Amino acid sequence: MIIQGYNFFCDMPEDMRYLRNSTPDESFIEENMLFILPDRLKKFRKSLWHVRRNAGATHIYIPLFRVKTLLAQEPVPPGYDGPFDVFPFYTHTAKRRSRALDYYLLFVFRHKEAYRQCQSLLKA
Repeated sequence: MIIQGYNFFCDMPEDMRYLRNSTPDESFIEENMLFILPDRLKKFRKSLWHVRRNAGATHIYIPLFRVKTLLAQEPVPPGYDGPFDVFPFYTHTAKRRSRALDYYLLFVFRHKEAYRQCQSLLKA
């Protein structure tokens, strides 16, 4: 996978959970979700992005929008169902312009040092 403009990325951890808005709006499914990050990853919450594949034959992905997160120690806001396991979290793929889009949730980094720090915490 190649992420446009970024050199380093990590997948999300297996112990991450998510909340789903109990009254979702009609936007992307992902915009109605709130992801619960393990406390050890609090430094990287702004590095967690939804990314999608560029149109075309190449496998280049672009950052779409930052993931809404809260830490495990923070209270759950009202109006959300869950928490649910992250895998699988799609009930259906988001559709725009009558074609299915393919999305991933990744920690995206510009610098190798932050990438290595996050990678070591993901393995912890």
